[in-house]
Amino acid sequence: MFYKRVVLAFSLTFLLSGCSAISGLLPEAAERNVLSGREGSNGLVLAVKIDDTNAAHPQIGLEDADVVYIEQVEGGVTRLAAIFSSVIPERIGPIRSARISDIDILAQYGSVAFAYSGAQKKLLPVIDAANLQNLGAQAQPPSIYTTDPNRVPPFAMVLRADLLMAKVVEKNYQITTANNVGWSFGDAPQGGKPTESVIMHWPAARYSAAWSESQSRWLLSHNSESDVSESGIVLGPTTLVIQMVSITDSEYRDKVGGITPFSQTVGNGRGFILRDGKTFNALWSRASEGAGTTWTSSDGKEIKFAPGQIWVALTDKEPDFTYLTASAKPTKTK
Repeated sequence: MFYKRVVLAFSLTFLLSGCSAISGLLPEAAERNVLSGREGSNGLVLAVKIDDTNAAHPQIGLEDADVVYIEQVEGGVTRLAAIFSSVIPERIGPIRSARISDIDILAQYGSVAFAYSGAQKKLLPVIDAANLQNLGAQAQPPSIYTTDPNRVPPFAMVLRADLLMAKVVEKNYQITTANNVGWSFGDAPQGGKPTESVIMHWPAARYSAAWSESQSRWLLSHNSESDVSESGIVLGPTTLVIQMVSITDSEYRDKVGGITPFSQTVGNGRGFILRDGKTFNALWSRASEGAGTTWTSSDGKEIKFAPGQIWVALTDKEPDFTYLTASAKPTKTK
C-alpha cells in the first residue's frame, strides 16, 4: 500500500509539472482594447479633432483610431473626433478646432488628452474647466503641431501624436487609460436586416458605407468619394453606429459669425447598429456626462458590437438604407 501511494504521488507530481511545462509553451491570449475590442493595449486615451471637409482629405492616422465620431459643425459640414488608445500613430490630421459638443462626447472617456488646433475665446474656459487634459495647439510648440508643406492652410496642421504623448508621460499628466464606455463585444443578436449600404446625411455633407464581405467591415465614402486615408487604406469600421440626436443652435459662433450646432449625446434616443452586413434597430441611453452610452434592442437586451474600429455618426436626419431581399436584390428604403 505504501509503495502504491509513493507511485501515485510521484505520478501526480510528474503530471502537474508536465502541465506547467506545456502551459508555458502555449501562446498567451493577446490583450484586447476595451474601446474597440480589437487586439491592442488599453493605453492612455488621446482624443483628436480632425477636419472633414473635402480639402482636408486624405486624412492622416484615422485607420488607427479605436472610435471615430462624425459631428455636425457650422455650415452643415462635418468634423471628426477620433479616439486613440490601442495604437497611437506618429502623425494625425489635419487638426482643426474644438466645439462645444466635444465636451459631452469626451466626458464618458474620463480625463483624456485632448488635441485640437484652437477654439472660440468663449469656449476656451469651458475646455479648461472640463475633465480632460487641455493640450491644444495654442500651448504647444510647432514641433508637436507641425505644418505639412504639401497641404494648404487651414488644412495643413498635422499633430505629431508620438511627441505629444511622450510629453504627457514626461510631465506626468493624469490621463485616463481605456475603460468601458457603455458597450461591449460579442456575437450579433438574432434578426437584423441584411444591408448592402447606407447613406448618412448632414445639411452640407454626407457619408455612405457599403458592406465588404471580404474585409468584414463597412467601407466609407465621403461626399461621394471613397474615403481613403493618406496611407492608401480605405477607411471603414467593423461596427457602424448611427446615433439619432437632437442638433440645436448653441450660444457659440465661429470667427465669421456662423452659429455652432450642439449635438445632444446625453439622455435617450434611437439609432441603428450596423455589423456583420446587417442593420439592427437600436435604442441608446446615457444617464449623465460621465456615464457611458449603452445600446439595446426594443426588448432591453444589449446589442453587442463586433470587435474592431467603431464609427459613430451623430445626426438628426434619417439615413437611407439599401437592404438585401431574400433574392439578394437590393431594396432601398429610409
